[in-house]
Parts: sequence; C-alpha cells; structure tokens
Amino acid sequence: MKSHFNSRLASTPPMGWNSWDGFSVTINEQEMRENAKFIAEHLKPFGWEYVVLDLGWYAPGADRYNYKQDDIPVVIDEFGRFLPCPEKFPSSANGQGLKPLADYVHSLGLKFGLHIMRGIPLQAVKQKTPVKGTRVTADQIAYDRENCPWFNSMQTLNFALPQAQAYYDSIFELYAQWGVDYIKADDVNAWHEVHNSDGSPTGTGSPYRVDDIEGIASAIKSCGRDMLLSLSPGGPETTLINHLRNHANLWRISADFWDEWGSLKKQMQRCAIWAPFAISGHWPDADMLPIGFMPRGESGEANRHSNFNEAELHTLMTLWCICRSPLMIGGDLPRSRAEILPLLTNSDAISVNQHSTNNHRLFSQSGGEFWFAQSTLTDAAYVAILNTNDIQHTFTFEFSALPGKLRQSAQDVWQRYSVSADNQHVSVTLGAHDSVLLKLA
Repeated sequence: MKSHFNSRLASTPPMGWNSWDGFSVTINEQEMRENAKFIAEHLKPFGWEYVVLDLGWYAPGADRYNYKQDDIPVVIDEFGRFLPCPEKFPSSANGQGLKPLADYVHSLGLKFGLHIMRGIPLQAVKQKTPVKGTRVTADQIAYDRENCPWFNSMQTLNFALPQAQAYYDSIFELYAQWGVDYIKADDVNAWHEVHNSDGSPTGTGSPYRVDDIEGIASAIKSCGRDMLLSLSPGGPETTLINHLRNHANLWRISADFWDEWGSLKKQMQRCAIWAPFAISGHWPDADMLPIGFMPRGESGEANRHSNFNEAELHTLMTLWCICRSPLMIGGDLPRSRAEILPLLTNSDAISVNQHSTNNHRLFSQSGGEFWFAQSTLTDAAYVAILNTNDIQHTFTFEFSALPGKLRQSAQDVWQRYSVSADNQHVSVTLGAHDSVLLKLA
C-alpha cells in the first residue's frame, strides 16, 4: 500500500476562507486582499490561515449566469495553462501571474490556495498549444468525452498517453513559482447523481477520477513546493478510503452545501458516516461554511446574508467542529455582520475541531443528534446535541452512557444555554434547529 499523501501538511483540519460562496466566479484582487486582511487581523490568532481563490480567476467577463456556457473566454499562456485575467487581478500583468497576490497573503502570515479544474482548457486544444517538456500539442492528449457537466470550457486528458501527466506537471511548476500552498482540485471526486424535482435522475453527474487524482498528486510531489490537496465536489464511497488518503489531504463528502436547513440535516448523516475515517493529515470535508455576506454568490439573491438563523448557524459550527471537518468560511468577511465573529473565534469549539479524538455520533433520540469527542490536550470530553425538530425540545442523557471515565458537570461552550446536571444526568432545553456543545468534567 502506498504511503499517505503529505500527511504533515494537515495534521489538524485545515481552517481558512474560500471565495466561492460569496463571489462565485467574480472575485477580484481587491476583494481577495480585503478578506485576507480581515482574516489576519481578526481570525489568524484562532487558527484560520488559508485564503483560497476559487473558480474563474482566468475567465474575464464570467459570472454566475454564463460560466457554464460552452467555451467561455479564458486566458492561457503559450503552453495552454490558465493565467489570471488582468481585469480581475491587476498585479498579474506583465507575466507576474498570481505571485503578487500570493506574496501579499504570505506577508500577512497566511497561506494561499487556488482552485483548479480537471483536464486541459478547450482553448489550448483548439489552439494546439505545445505541452511543455514534450513534443506533442494539447489536441493530441485530450478527447471530447467525459467532460465536466457544469464547466464546459475543459476537455478530458487522455492518461493512456504519458504526456497527459506532463501537462499536470507543467501547471504545478507554474503554481510553485507563484507560491501556492493549497490546491482545490475540482471535478475529480465522485458526487451523487443530480435528480429532477420529481425525483427522477437527470443523467448527469461525475465519477471518481482515479487517473486525474493520481496525476495531480504526482505533480504536486514533483513540483518542489509543499501543497495541500483538496478534492471536490464530493460523495465518494468509504470503500475508497485508502485511495483518498494516499492521494489527498481532504475530500468533500457531498455536492455543494448551501445555507438551507434541509441540507444541514442531510449533512448530519453524511458527517456521521465519515467521521470515523478522519485521521491526522486526511479529513472528510463537509464543505464550506455558508455564513456571512454573499455579494455575488452562486446561490440566492445578490447582496444577501446567510439564510441560516442564529440557531442554525450554531448547529452548523457545532457539527463541523465535533466531526472534525475542515473549516472554510464562505462569506465576504469585511461586509459580514459582527455577530458572526463569536462563531469563528470560540477557542473551545475550535479546540474540539483541532484537538480531539474518538469523534462519533453516539445516538439519535427524539429528534436530537448526540455526538461525542475526547480532547487530546486535556482531560475534557465533549457532547454535542443537535435539535433537528422544528420546535423546542428538552434533551437528557446519562453520564454513564458516555465513553471513558464518569463525568459530573457540563457547560455549553457557546454560553447560550443553561444546562442542568447532577451526578448522573444532563438535561437541556433547545430551541428549534439549535444546538449545544457541552464541555464535560
């Protein structure tokens, strides 16, 4: 069996920010810098460190309404590699690429991440650009099948030919020069088939892309720079666990997650399935945290705040923390409401995410999802209770039902609910869709 992929780069679940939820394909350099500065000033002391630029950085004029069209305008170099468009990223002019932006992120003590697509740009195939380091051109290593069902400006690499790997090697040579620390590789991870409103399948979807995943992982290993690898979108089977660990640091467990209560309830079940497979360096990823301000996001109206209410926001964070999902904020932070900051700077909650073990769902009872975790830093244990009911409900459990030694006290780390505890029982009344994260002693 192969050794696990770059485990030391993600010894704890990665924490950071991603441009997708707030901006879709329209993020510009000023907005990237503003969010990076906000993270450095307000969140970095609590462990937030990655600043990730998502889809569309090479696509002038792209927006949420047109980026799925066939063969949209993109910027490529002489070797068929995407380049940032200067209209969105002025510092990239004169061949600078994304290095000036990455340098700025690094100057704040943060790390820079980049979204990439599986395959090779259709424009490179049409222009027959040379594949760097080979004697072939892009059209000779690509075919027009099995393409991404939602980004139609790529073609599939033919991994029956060794030059397909050479193309991936060439783009990661470029990313290493720019100073990229984190790669979100898209359209490589299996995701569940999309269904129509009547429940019938649309026939679209994407399988787990073994050759591309291995090709990207190999290119990262040979590029000369450490890069964490995240696979997207999500929905693989747990039987792929060894391949996932051997070739990636994190992998999505669902298609895109958005701020809808029904989606959060479904994510609870997926997190319960995947939590036992989390190990140091390799993390099942419940997707970005759709909180904060969404000026031009992929979902919903423009210039909106998260659809989650206060209770649901706490349930979202409680679940992501206790199942040890990577934490990636999706909203535009400088324009978000101040009340989201306590969600992102609660040291106890973050400690559960970063420094705990034996994380698992204990049981479901009366519409409550009960989770357990044990701190690796102290003697503390944690229980999360998530109320999936649409009404207030009182939940009770016995200390004796928990793993490990017997506990005697419980406090909500969010400091939002009074908890009744004696030597045997814990009881708390939660509002609809709300939660507690209890620290036990």
